[in-house]
Amino acid sequence: MMTLLRPIATLTFAVGALAASQHIREQSAPIPLDASTKLTLTNTRAVPMKYRGRASLHLTPLPGHEHDTDQEMIALLAETDFGDGTIDVDVVGARREGYATDNVSAFKGFVGISFRVHGDTAERFYVRPENARLDDQLFRNRSTQYEADPGFPWNRLRQEAPGAYESYVDIQPGAWTHLRIEVSGTKARLYVNGASQPCLVVNDLKNGVTRGKIALWTRISSDAYFANLRVATK
Repeated sequence: MMTLLRPIATLTFAVGALAASQHIREQSAPIPLDASTKLTLTNTRAVPMKYRGRASLHLTPLPGHEHDTDQEMIALLAETDFGDGTIDVDVVGARREGYATDNVSAFKGFVGISFRVHGDTAERFYVRPENARLDDQLFRNRSTQYEADPGFPWNRLRQEAPGAYESYVDIQPGAWTHLRIEVSGTKARLYVNGASQPCLVVNDLKNGVTRGKIALWTRISSDAYFANLRVATK
């Protein structure tokens, strides 16, 4: 079991609601992602390692499950408590060897962050880097996605509101991508690679106004790394 080191610095928080054209301005604190981090793991091992020049956690399948096809791998940050605020993190997502390469059945490197995790409920933003560079515009428009546990998986949201909870953003599989998630009440925005405008906006978080833990999230068919996690709460 890993132990989370608490940051020494005192957090100071900005006051004000989330505005459509502005980022939340808050002082964020780093949460280490290394052997000291206290995690609750589901279907995964969390391996501290250096990847492309950054100290990171690599989520990998449990022994004997390297070829499973439809599981989530989750590393819950056991001592976090998040309601409103911002989450910044660098991620890498790419397809692991041995999985389908067609556009329809392949998972294509799902990697992201779950927030307000409480019991079986969670909100989630994730990216699909391999979609972003495909020639097929339908799949390019699914480079980012939102979903909510337990009742609103991506396929239900896509069926009930096509295109509303996913979007295109230009990202590269196997490369570091910076995600910034801003949350206020029932609204959340996803920014990628320092962009001034969000690439995905959700105005109706499906679990309402809640709070809970933060988790690193990926699919078992994905090769996922996480680094430079910073969190600010309000």
